Amino acid sequence: MRKVANLAKLTSTENAEHYSWGENCHGWFLLKDSEMHIIQERMPPGTQEKQHIHNRSRQFFYVLRGELTITLEREIVQLRVGEGLEIEPGTAHQAQNNSGNEVEFLVTSCPPSHNDRTTKH
Repeated sequence: MRKVANLAKLTSTENAEHYSWGENCHGWFLLKDSEMHIIQERMPPGTQEKQHIHNRSRQFFYVLRGELTITLEREIVQLRVGEGLEIEPGTAHQAQNNSGNEVEFLVTSCPPSHNDRTTKH
């Protein structure tokens, strides 16, 4: 990781910690600390995560490329490039790529959400 002004580190998908999830979906931790995660995620067409809630984590989804569908409780929201959506703790949600193209987006979670997830059935 390259340093800038001896204080900051440049981060990208080239040098960030990577993980795979679902059906060929990918995530990169652009920021991973005990107070906040910023993750860049990529979902191929026709993929989705399981509906779930976070008890403590507040999340913000921001679309970089493509179109992301998020189901909140019973409401469906379409996010396009340059649009974002806040999801409050305790709100059931599910990200989906219903388009014919790959979607790429940022997810900011405060506090981190990976150990604060309950799957809805």
